[in-house]
Amino acid sequence: MEDGVITPDALDAALADQRRGLCRLGDLLIRRGLVTENDVYDALARQADLPRWDPASAPAAPDLIDRLGAAACARDGCLPLAPAGAITPIATCNPQAFASWRARVAPTLGSVAMVIASRTQLDNALLETRANALVRAAESVPPAEMSCRSFGTSPLRRRSLLTTVVAAIAGIAALGVAYPVAVFAALSLIAMVLLTLNTALLVAGLAGALRPTPSSGTGPTLARLPRVSLLVPLFHECRIADTLVRRLSLLDYPSELLEICLVTEASDSVTAAALAQTVLPDHMRVVVVPDGTVKTKPRAMNFALPFCNGDVIGIYDAEDAPPADQLHRVVERFAACPPDVGCLQARLNFYNPRASWLSRCFCVDYATWFALVLPALRKLGWPIPLGGTSVFFRRDVLDRVGAWDAHNVTEDADLGLRLARFGYRVELLRSTTLEEAPFRPRAWICQRSRWQKGYALTWAVHMRAPRRLWRDLGAWRFFGAQVLLLGALGGAVMAPVLWSFGLLWLGLPHPLSGQLTGAAQYAVSGLLFWGVAIQALGHWVALEITGRHRLRASIPLMPVYAALSTVSIAKALYEVAARPFFWDKTEHGISPPGTTVTGELHDPSRA
Repeated sequence: MEDGVITPDALDAALADQRRGLCRLGDLLIRRGLVTENDVYDALARQADLPRWDPASAPAAPDLIDRLGAAACARDGCLPLAPAGAITPIATCNPQAFASWRARVAPTLGSVAMVIASRTQLDNALLETRANALVRAAESVPPAEMSCRSFGTSPLRRRSLLTTVVAAIAGIAALGVAYPVAVFAALSLIAMVLLTLNTALLVAGLAGALRPTPSSGTGPTLARLPRVSLLVPLFHECRIADTLVRRLSLLDYPSELLEICLVTEASDSVTAAALAQTVLPDHMRVVVVPDGTVKTKPRAMNFALPFCNGDVIGIYDAEDAPPADQLHRVVERFAACPPDVGCLQARLNFYNPRASWLSRCFCVDYATWFALVLPALRKLGWPIPLGGTSVFFRRDVLDRVGAWDAHNVTEDADLGLRLARFGYRVELLRSTTLEEAPFRPRAWICQRSRWQKGYALTWAVHMRAPRRLWRDLGAWRFFGAQVLLLGALGGAVMAPVLWSFGLLWLGLPHPLSGQLTGAAQYAVSGLLFWGVAIQALGHWVALEITGRHRLRASIPLMPVYAALSTVSIAKALYEVAARPFFWDKTEHGISPPGTTVTGELHDPSRA
């Protein structure tokens, strides 16, 4: 104001707005376009009687950055410079926090002195000097014992794993030839146990839907809104960039408290070209991830996370259409929840059910998962596998549990289990984000096999030390994790065994034709009948809850839809051994004309 850059009235208005949110005044002035970034940091330097950083005369010190950790420097906004005698200058964009930061690094750096730098200067310097270190850090954030990065890291290990899988299948086949009745009876018993457990979980969801938990109210009124950072990983998105920016621009949250990071790969010229033709609002920016050993969504998010300043971190996918009020619902729910709630998961469904019979069935599937199964897991106190989008974290919790496993292709399910191991809970948010469903069988199978592969890797990672997992989760939640992961995988693998009992009903030969007595045959038929009936009832109730009544006619097609999971599980099990980190990407923006939306779905859960 003394320099004449802003007027007293503009400053008073900015101060009034700043009191309503947890943002710094300088950031608010920059976001409002009242001042430039250099204006703010020049004023801060003069106010504190400190020099501004000139990278040409005082370069960054890569060795000191590595001692502190490049990701930590990005997160804290502090960058060690080349020492000047016994003093190490530190360029910082956050001088208010420098005293506490200096106390933490004094044992490592010794005497330090503060130099004022802008956030852009710091980020650029880190990316120019330590990009490779940031990539390595992004690929190894969780501790090794909670990551699948040691699986299949060498051709020899992959060949050994593939040989083991093939040998196991061959062994089971040989036993089946030698002892067909005994082997088929054992497989049938396993299949029926899995069917019983999966059906019981759905019954728990139906019971919860019929007797919903009373609302606890809206919770305390927020004195000040927190900062929110949204990560939107993009890869080969040539069709969706403009639509994505338009949809995210509809989010009703103060722009000075919101940053949206569009995270792209350095080798992805397709997305770069699409974004270059798109005008981004001031609160959106592109974060480019250098190449590394893997190219996955979790690696990209790990790379971008240290450059985010939000108190809440949210994830959206490229094709998402969230409701305008979703972020307000998120921060209000976090304010009402106890600190052990580290994550909120919004509902997901699709805006293109009319694209094909498969997309309609996928909508039914998602409605059942988010309206019945996840609430059942929450009521039972079991770990909740997160969705890959519309999921929101307290920033300190996300840092504490190790963010995402860059090598896990179902990083969301893995993180849900890791949150539970660290003692945090996941709550469900009554707000629905719309996505684009795969509407061709091949695309659906590729997506589902990636999820199944990730479930298998997640189970293998956490069961490397079962006693420790038991201690972390306790007996009940340990059992829940087994039901969740093995139930989903085993149900798909064992489904053909259950289908085979249709031969008995048709009077055709069956391996157990002479073994099942009349009572046993009735028991098996009853179990299968009630399994199918409860599944159908669950789909019906879920569609009622989510307001997708027009999809009820697709319920009879769900057994055919479910059969595709058995096809996809074969692909998933092969890739677990041969291509554990391969990310089979789903293409977006390809639905037929007239099957996508640009506005809101008339869905009561989005109201």
